[in-house]
Parts: sequence; structure tokens; C-alpha cells
Amino acid sequence: MPVARSAAGDAAGLEVERTHWRRGARWVAGIDEVGRGPLAGPVVAAAILLPQDLMVEGATDSKVLSAERREEICACIRASARAIGVGAASCREIERLNIRRATALAMERALAALPVRPDHILVDGLPVPELGLERQTALVGGDGRSHTIACASIVAKVVRDHLMRRLCPRYPLYGWSRNKGYATPEHLEALRLHGPTAHHRRTFAPVEQLVLC
Repeated sequence: MPVARSAAGDAAGLEVERTHWRRGARWVAGIDEVGRGPLAGPVVAAAILLPQDLMVEGATDSKVLSAERREEICACIRASARAIGVGAASCREIERLNIRRATALAMERALAALPVRPDHILVDGLPVPELGLERQTALVGGDGRSHTIACASIVAKVVRDHLMRRLCPRYPLYGWSRNKGYATPEHLEALRLHGPTAHHRRTFAPVEQLVLC
């Protein structure tokens, strides 16, 4: 089972956080999203505040972890974090706003779900103007450079996977418990045979082409 430990003598993965702690920021939040690419389901973001100098064993980019390992580490993150906020944007909001703006909306909701306003935000990827550029640091490949972002990526992935598994029994033909809404051959074939559901993103090319046929 993963454990949380003090990293007071080990800066690996906390260099960026420590820069802002030294500058007086008490609450440094890591934020990441999951679900920009799928054809179905929401985009989900998680924002996390960890105690200073605390690291969760095994926490890294969620994409390189097995589902079982993500669940284990997520439980440790939830037990160790000072606070966790989760936000989502629905497929209808993705269609109305576009995926970039919907992702920003999910991040805004995740931050709003925190009990305190972070002094600084570490964002995976490119800057997100909607979050306030003056209090954010954008890190390309951030889930490999910031421990707090890595923890956020794991929580967001676990939450979204749970959502897609809960939807699967209502739409069993699409295999969402296995593909989580991504464009796998199984999912594309089901779309071709049965058409889109209310949870498909109709502005995404493979779905849009079926709707226009």
C-alpha cells in the first residue's frame, strides 16, 4: 500500500512547489485534467493542496500507472492531502464552449471546490488565462515535474474512470468500462452500428461525421 512521507531532505518532484513556499505562498495547489480526447463523457479536473514537503509514494503521471495502482495511490492521496477539489464540464458544455474552454471551466470548478483560495496554482500544460495568470505557473509535462500536479492527475483520472464505469450499464453497447469513452476500435464500431448517445461529444469529428450522415 502506498504511504505518504516527509521529503524534507529530498527535493525531487517538489522543486517548483518549494520555490513558491520560499516566497511565502502557504497554499500551493496542483491542478490537472483528464478527458480532453475522448468521444464521450465529461472532462474532469482535480486541484490538490498537499502539506509542505509531503510526498505520496508512487505518485507520478497517471497515464503510466495501472488502474489498480492508481486506485491505491489515490486512496493515499485522499488520506494525506490538506484539501482536494474536483470539477467537471459535461459533454454539452464541451460542445457549446469547445474543449479548451470547457477544460478551463472544469479547472475553475475544481479550484472553487477547495475550502481555501490557493496563493499559487501549478497547472499542467499551457497557461490557463481563466485561472488568473498572475498566480499560476504552467508546466509542460507538469505531471512529471511537480509532485502536486502528479497527485492531481491521479485523482482526476480515478474520478473520471469511476464516472464512465457508472455510465456503462446504461449504455452497455459502447464498452465504456473498458475504453472510458476514448476512440478505440470497439467504441468506433459501436458508434457506427448504434449511433451516438446523449453523452457523446457531437462536435468531435468521428461523432460529428455519424450525425451528419
